[in-house]
Amino acid sequence: MAKAKVSVLRTSPATVLADYHRLMNLAGYQDFLPKDKETALKINISWHFFYPGSSTTPWQLDGVIRALKKDGYDPARIHGCHNRTVVIDAHLGERENKQVNVTDHHGLKNVHLYEGEDWINVREAVGDLADKFLCLNQVYPDGFMIPRRFIGENIIHLPTVKTHVFTTTTGAMKNAFGGLLNEKRHWTHPVIHETLVDLLMIQKKIHSGVFAVMDGTFAGDGPGPRCMIPHIKNVLLASADQVAIDAVAAKLMGFDPLSIKFIRLAHDKGLGCGDPREIEITGDEEAARENWHFTGPFKKMTFASRMQHAIYWGKLKKPIEWSLKTILAPWAYIASVLYHDMFWYPMHQRRVHKILGSEWGRLFQNWDEKAMPPEDLAAPGWTDVGTAPAEMKTESMKLFGRSLKILGTCIKEAPEFAAKKRHKDEKRKKEH
Repeated sequence: MAKAKVSVLRTSPATVLADYHRLMNLAGYQDFLPKDKETALKINISWHFFYPGSSTTPWQLDGVIRALKKDGYDPARIHGCHNRTVVIDAHLGERENKQVNVTDHHGLKNVHLYEGEDWINVREAVGDLADKFLCLNQVYPDGFMIPRRFIGENIIHLPTVKTHVFTTTTGAMKNAFGGLLNEKRHWTHPVIHETLVDLLMIQKKIHSGVFAVMDGTFAGDGPGPRCMIPHIKNVLLASADQVAIDAVAAKLMGFDPLSIKFIRLAHDKGLGCGDPREIEITGDEEAARENWHFTGPFKKMTFASRMQHAIYWGKLKKPIEWSLKTILAPWAYIASVLYHDMFWYPMHQRRVHKILGSEWGRLFQNWDEKAMPPEDLAAPGWTDVGTAPAEMKTESMKLFGRSLKILGTCIKEAPEFAAKKRHKDEKRKKEH
């Protein structure tokens, strides 16, 4: 069996596009992603608002697309790919994080999996492999649905380097969560580590190739994937081994990868390598040896994350968790939007503004003005990222208004209500 390989590079705005191309080839991505297959770019939106380290960056998406085009992948076979959650508005998120700007700039298809896509029962897709699941058969006794379009296509995950209040760290393996599970994903939270292992088994079965490209230009520490302290770290990672890339990212953040349950479980099941001692590093070995000494997600938890832990694993589990599997569940979605969007984000705008004054932040702000022509595959990056605005103001009322719209959407799109409406529509069709 070939040794797990993870490529790591330092980067800067001036070289980031060339660095992404080199990074992916150091990890041998063309050996894992057949060119005659569709390639889904699984974009990460952990927050529909821009927050450094939380979601796929525009230069990450742009760099990967340009690398694919440069190496002969047909743009007509490449598409952006988004999932939806009850507390994250993917359409707002792809605009606020300037991801749709990139896919539109390159003329790529942009697929939202919950809008007009066909979903099929997992057993139809993976057969007897479903019998080996660690937990999903218990969570969903009647089975669950996955996107039909995933079967037989390549997927490139585009996570960022950050911590997570449920899984300590989050990266390539967690990025499959929203795309592969349809409604009621929150049912898996009590067994989230086992869920990620089951999802990796599914990916290995259905995709023609699986690869991950992780952006650590911004990295997030603390109660992620939203309420983090952002840091500028200027590193990029790539690998075809989803376990190994998550292990290397965890080690960079200062954690023992094999102490993180989902990495240990996947390693022990032979789904990838979670032991950094057994992983080959290509590129910048010195950068891969860094230890950022992150404090992690559990030492300074937010009110919301403490409540989530109490509900899923603590003293509130018995009296409250049952409600999340009933028509009452939308109370939790409403509470999340009220806390994160209407309270926490407006109160922590200084963190965002501080980052926006950096080189990466100025590149983000000036993205549309500075975007490279889509046919220019030779440009290494941006020597001029533009200037920061003379004054950056907190737009609390504007954020409040957006949050109200999101609150309405999360209630309307709640799976408990959406499923009821779908059943009514199906019944009406049968009667006619």
